[in-house]
Amino acid sequence: MNLSGSNLSNKFKNLINLTLLDLSNGKYKLEPQMYNYYLNKLLILTTPFELFNKFSKFENFNKIGPHNIDILSIIFGSLLGNAQAEKVKELNQEETKIQFIQKNIHTEYILFLHKLISFLNYCDSKIPVATSKLGPKGKIIKVVKFSTWSCLSFNEIYSLWYKNNVKYVPANIGLYLTPLALAIWVMDNGALVGNSLKFTNKYYTYNCCLILVKALNENFNLKAC
Repeated sequence: MNLSGSNLSNKFKNLINLTLLDLSNGKYKLEPQMYNYYLNKLLILTTPFELFNKFSKFENFNKIGPHNIDILSIIFGSLLGNAQAEKVKELNQEETKIQFIQKNIHTEYILFLHKLISFLNYCDSKIPVATSKLGPKGKIIKVVKFSTWSCLSFNEIYSLWYKNNVKYVPANIGLYLTPLALAIWVMDNGALVGNSLKFTNKYYTYNCCLILVKALNENFNLKAC
């Protein structure tokens, strides 16, 4: 999927960089807490991990919900990319966790993502490290991955995204495609190609792509093909 030409305005380029999101013009209708979220972004990025380790993340974790728009935007933006939702058994009940994974060359990004999610109390604060896995044609590749805590209410996210264990774009993705979700998606598997922004979505069906084209146009007035 490509976003091309005049659609890549300066404001959209700022959107690619989470720390430079321009929300001052009131173009996007966000919940009030989102503004504070972005204003404190640089503070989050520069806070040492040692401060996070003073707190017990799991004790404050909300396994039932509801979850605010910040974490939902991060999850939905990541699921549009390489992240996966996975069902697990916890205390005799089925729950869902979200797994984030990137190749070793994108370590800086996934460590940023981990720090962000850890700050929001949705995963262990332990810094993930690179591991090896078997890739295409038997090639060994290095990846960095981590998961959220498993959560009962994340089962609803799994139901939206998966049918018969195959990932699809939810029909209502437009409700969750916020500026933050779009920025996460771009950083997760987007790339600038000439004057266009290209997403790797080879695993999605044609209908899934049409859903995304509509959501991008309605939410951001971006033309995609």
